[in-house]
Amino acid sequence: MSSVEYLKGIGPAKAKMLARLDIFSVADLLHYYPRTYQDRRENAANNGLNPPSLTVFKGRVLRTQTVPARSVLIFKAFLADAANNQIECTWFKRRTFRSFRFDPFGTLKKDFKINAEIWVIGRKENRNNFFDNKITVEEYYPANAPETAYQTGRITPIYGLTEGLTNKQMRQYMHEALFSAEAQNEPDILPPALAQKRQLLASTQALKAIHFPASLAELENARARLAYEEFLLLATAWGVKRTQTKAIAKGYGYEIKKNLLTPFRKNLGFDFTPSQKKVINEIFADLQSPLPMNRLLQGDVGSGKTLVALSAMLLAAENGYQSAIMAPTEILAEQHFLTFQKILKKLKVPVAVLTSSTKTPERKKILAALADGSLSVVVGTHALIQDDVKFKNLKLAVIDEQHRFGVKQRAKLKEKTAKLDLLTMTATPIPRTLALAFYGDLAVSTITQLPPGRRPIATQMADEYRARHIVAEEVQKGRQAYIVYPLIEESENISAKAVSEEFEKLKEVFPQFKLAMLHGQMSRTEKESVMKDFAAHKTDILVATPVIEVGIDVPNATVMVIENAERFGLASLHQLRGRVGRGQYDSQCILVAQHKGSVARERLSIICQTCDGFKIGERDMQLRGPGEILGTRQSGELEFKAGDLFKDRNILQWAIEDRDELLKDDPLLQKPEHAPFKQRLLELYQKNWHLIDLS
Repeated sequence: MSSVEYLKGIGPAKAKMLARLDIFSVADLLHYYPRTYQDRRENAANNGLNPPSLTVFKGRVLRTQTVPARSVLIFKAFLADAANNQIECTWFKRRTFRSFRFDPFGTLKKDFKINAEIWVIGRKENRNNFFDNKITVEEYYPANAPETAYQTGRITPIYGLTEGLTNKQMRQYMHEALFSAEAQNEPDILPPALAQKRQLLASTQALKAIHFPASLAELENARARLAYEEFLLLATAWGVKRTQTKAIAKGYGYEIKKNLLTPFRKNLGFDFTPSQKKVINEIFADLQSPLPMNRLLQGDVGSGKTLVALSAMLLAAENGYQSAIMAPTEILAEQHFLTFQKILKKLKVPVAVLTSSTKTPERKKILAALADGSLSVVVGTHALIQDDVKFKNLKLAVIDEQHRFGVKQRAKLKEKTAKLDLLTMTATPIPRTLALAFYGDLAVSTITQLPPGRRPIATQMADEYRARHIVAEEVQKGRQAYIVYPLIEESENISAKAVSEEFEKLKEVFPQFKLAMLHGQMSRTEKESVMKDFAAHKTDILVATPVIEVGIDVPNATVMVIENAERFGLASLHQLRGRVGRGQYDSQCILVAQHKGSVARERLSIICQTCDGFKIGERDMQLRGPGEILGTRQSGELEFKAGDLFKDRNILQWAIEDRDELLKDDPLLQKPEHAPFKQRLLELYQKNWHLIDLS
């Protein structure tokens, strides 16, 4: 691939700037798609591409003048547009020492000769919500200049930039790239039958049209072609991985003996919901299959995913196998440990917790017990995937809150043993079509019901005074409350309240109640003590950071106050809200926001309108994007350049259907017509998804 440095107009200095955008070759540049577009055609229709203040016109120069000022120099050009309206165009330059020796407006004076025709792009001045005929100029192009053909007078691309680069330059570089040998020889990697079936543009057409479309229709056709290509590559990679997984027998099996499962269910004191039973049956069927399990378990906050996972881990223990559950935070790992310890102690199943905070003597004991097989169940964080952690007979791994782990971290756990059954769990439910894209090599199980007794949680926005009044009312009734802050200590860089500072103030606000503080920097012993006291109702109000987002279950807690709610994502707000509504009493969540930008307002409005985790998960993905929600950005998957998983759901569905057709016809992509597609799969995904072997 040719280095971008040698493209006309770039050179070594600009190449270094482009490298900050991950553009190293001409091919990288060609596939660096516009962030948005402007309609720079004359008399452009109001099609949503341009903001109201933007104006684009071709005019004839009537006169010019330079206006002296104290700190800036001002150049004005007066142009007549097609309707003979006079428009005043203005440029500003800061006074510098150089400006006393050289005329900073020399080029402008040369270009803006009387009667010259000029294209001008700028922002109209807004006076009392009325845009007048005065413009601050952003770009201009003489009508007869060669570059004008791709800089204006058309639908014009706007790119994401880095310091030192302008959109004017990027369009120039892209125009050069599109006429380079790389662009002319761009391989059309799509299987011909699929491209014809979906009536998609050829690759070279799509590349030209995504950068310099002749019309909005051509732009949409180009984007559809490129989005389809991205989706098909992703879906096929996962499909190949799924085929590979199914091709290898695990060489061990499970027998349902019920010597642990039966007493476990009896000791719970309640029955599983029909949805939980269905999911357990699906998981047990996978475990008893000769092929490794690779299943995603998704369910809303409080739907009982942990007990489902524990059922699978007990089946493993019944058969003499070890199991591990990996959680993203120490607080969640410790909560799982406390839950498991209480249940498994009665069943005489050994369990331990391993985190980065585990003391050296205890860590050595746990590592020895894992190595000799005497420890059946281990709960942990990333500490479980350290090189010195060895298992004797690990057969089942459970990954909780899987969206917080990258592909490589999950793979590291699977490397602990030759064959492994894997159950991943998420409380960020997503629609089935998207699940197929995100987790194409996983079977998907969904818990659709909440356990009996879970009550809807009334959610509202309120000021701090109102929130504290509600807390006092509930605690006086004998209930308990959470008050959550985003930070542990005050920060100069972030305008948000801190739990340590506010805790002292709240003790004065609620002198009649018992308060406790909980945050992630406390020791394990301190955290356990605080949580046990709150569960035993020795404290009334728990003041905490988001460490309580998952894993805490206190039926008597009926109020969740979230301070600086605008700083939390939708999934976090929903998780925090799920800490209440777990008992027989009506519960409520109060959102206290300090700054309400448009996105924050929308996010808070959504959480007030619904308790449906599927709707919330979908809206969260629309607002923040799938990579951020699902933790994939750390590993490079799902960073689609052309596709939008919500806008293009029909194209995604095409890709999934066509992937199945493609792999059914040619499972190993060995046909000559599929060679370019297979090669692109290798190039794009081998470096990120080292689990996928297409050789």
